[in-house]
Amino acid sequence: MKEDLRIVFMGTPEFAVASLKKLVDSGYNVVGCFTNPDKPSGRGMKLTMSEVKRYSLDNNIPVFQPNKLRKNEEVVTILKDLNPDLIVVVAYGKILPREILQLPRLGCINVHGSLLPKYRGAAPMQWAIINGENITGITTMYMDVGMDTGDMLLKEEVNIEENDNFESLHDKMKEVGANLLIKTIERIQDGTIKKVKQPEEGTIAPMIDKSMTKIDFNKNAREIFNFVRGLSPFPGAYIKLEDGKIFKVYKVDYNEEEILGFENGQIVESNKKQLKIKCKNGVVSILEIQPRNGKRMNIASFLAGNTLKSDDKFC
Repeated sequence: MKEDLRIVFMGTPEFAVASLKKLVDSGYNVVGCFTNPDKPSGRGMKLTMSEVKRYSLDNNIPVFQPNKLRKNEEVVTILKDLNPDLIVVVAYGKILPREILQLPRLGCINVHGSLLPKYRGAAPMQWAIINGENITGITTMYMDVGMDTGDMLLKEEVNIEENDNFESLHDKMKEVGANLLIKTIERIQDGTIKKVKQPEEGTIAPMIDKSMTKIDFNKNAREIFNFVRGLSPFPGAYIKLEDGKIFKVYKVDYNEEEILGFENGQIVESNKKQLKIKCKNGVVSILEIQPRNGKRMNIASFLAGNTLKSDDKFC
């Protein structure tokens, strides 16, 4: 019975909330939630709770926020008291040590945002878009001490459309992941789940930090297009003028026409409606932009208040 299965949920961002909500709405007994500690955010650096914590508090689910799991006897004691049959992990941000993996009688399962063994790691959806993939998906798996290396359970493919960015793909994937989680638990309960061992080799999707988000106009137009949509809206790609001004970029278009007489990064055209920049094999048109300390806007609104010349160059 669903209500007899004691589940501990571990997750942090909005992506994880979809799976947690699906468990609750489906009648499963979530006895506790582990999520990352509150952290400062915004201009005022006010302590902000995770989306999983917010949902858990609203639904009277006990919340635990340890700084670490490894070599933490307090966490082990809490989990033993909760006595879970199953631990479900979705975008938690921490690797579970062996002493926790061995606690629940039905093991620990993870909902991962890629078709494993491709894109193991913290940012699988972003890297799938950046690398120009047309198809990605969700994999549920039993967890082991490695990073997304455990035995695979169920998979479901998700198309990456031409107009998808990280936000739109994320919203599709979180729902697919939530539904696949329920199917996985049902098959674990009825004994029909099948494990598939992963090959040792796989691709890695490392966490993206701000140092990796600058647009390189020495790359070709399609690569830049994928790079921008893979980082939109968070953390956002950026461009930098030679005078030091920085702008975030959320949406671009491109044309692979041959452009002569311009260097990569140089503005090819700037008028009231268009900002075109030379890249390796064509031009990139900026469609949505945000000045530092400004607001996100379409390019026409930006150009109405900002003057850029054709000899200006982004470095």
